[in-house]
Amino acid sequence: QVQVVESGGGVVQPGGSLRLSCAASGFTLETHPIGWFRQVPGKEREGVSCISSRDVKTDYRDSVKGRFTISRDNAKNTVYLQMNSLKPEDTAVYYCAIDRGYGSSCGTMPYDYHYWGQGTQVTVSS
Repeated sequence: QVQVVESGGGVVQPGGSLRLSCAASGFTLETHPIGWFRQVPGKEREGVSCISSRDVKTDYRDSVKGRFTISRDNAKNTVYLQMNSLKPEDTAVYYCAIDRGYGSSCGTMPYDYHYWGQGTQVTVSS
């Protein structure tokens, strides 16, 4: 049984930083594309960043480029999302998702992924 757990959310002031973690049990993250998504009430879930299997490719939505960095620690079977220079519009529930395929690219849409965590709240406010 695959379990995906996000952590690291919280409340931060504008301009601050947070690092989100995505850990999985029953699954080796290294060989699968991983995506980070976010969602605010009343809006669709949107892709934030993704990393392909074996770290061949990463992708970011335009609004977070230069501020967010996705990375993977294979020894810990964990994927991270480092978020710097946070803005109030980054406030959302952030989700980690796993693609059970082995692609050398990564998808940016929710339907590209098969396993999801429960989400972690990120609030950027002064």
